[in-house]
Amino acid sequence: MLDMKKEFAQILDRLPYGPPFRFVDGLTHLTPEVIEGFYTFQADSDFYRGHFKNTPVTPGVLLTECCAQIGLVCLGIYLSLEMGEGILEGSGVAMTESEMEFLKPVYPGERVQVRGEKVYFRFHKLKARVRLYKANGELACRGQIAGIFKSADK
Repeated sequence: MLDMKKEFAQILDRLPYGPPFRFVDGLTHLTPEVIEGFYTFQADSDFYRGHFKNTPVTPGVLLTECCAQIGLVCLGIYLSLEMGEGILEGSGVAMTESEMEFLKPVYPGERVQVRGEKVYFRFHKLKARVRLYKANGELACRGQIAGIFKSADK
């Protein structure tokens, strides 16, 4: 097993997202069952201009995406690497289901922490419970997300 700093970097390098649609700044904890990471929603992001005009908040779809990128995709990459599977080079991931509950708003400039817990990983499908916390520790949203990891050659 690689040291954690190298392992985190290897996972982040394999993410199929780039700016401005990458919602992962870093990882802080990683086991085959649990992953934790963080992201800061930049205050100058264009979507805040219209959501909402007088009181900008982060759209729920982007909170869901942040949870999916950290709690599902990063965890899936790690699990696939641990299994020694060649599904990562040129691979993609497709979200197959999500059920989210939104509890608190996330404002421009806020850093969030995401925790993902594996429910199952089999036949290249991962299902995870996710929670997104504000910097003050308040739970902003939670739910379950699932996705399929597909290699480029299939």
